[in-house]
Amino acid sequence: MGQALQKRRAVLIVEDDAELRSLTAALFDDEEVDTIECESAEAALATLLIGGREVAMIFADVRLRRVMDGIDLAREVKMRWPLLPVILTSGHPRERVGKLPPGVAYMSKPWQPLNVLIAAEQALASRV
Repeated sequence: MGQALQKRRAVLIVEDDAELRSLTAALFDDEEVDTIECESAEAALATLLIGGREVAMIFADVRLRRVMDGIDLAREVKMRWPLLPVILTSGHPRERVGKLPPGVAYMSKPWQPLNVLIAAEQALASRV
């Protein structure tokens, strides 16, 4: 019998701006990681509830257009999956974003693509 194929891990990108969401996903094209794109926190939470085992990290905007924002999503994720890395991003300075749930990282926009890739690599390494 051969070895079982290992399922690739994914970065869940939550951004309501379709262009920015696609650009963020494109950062991972050359990496050994899949991406899952969601335009709302509600869609991201549904994705996690249905098949969250493959998600290794969440990269989400703070400001989202639906009922839940990125902070609400991070709070819910940390309650259900406390070890799942979450990085929130916003164009607002960190002090204007408000209190983040414990264990949630923050990256201000405009972020450097390399910094996103490094954060993802660290998150993926911690989830092995």
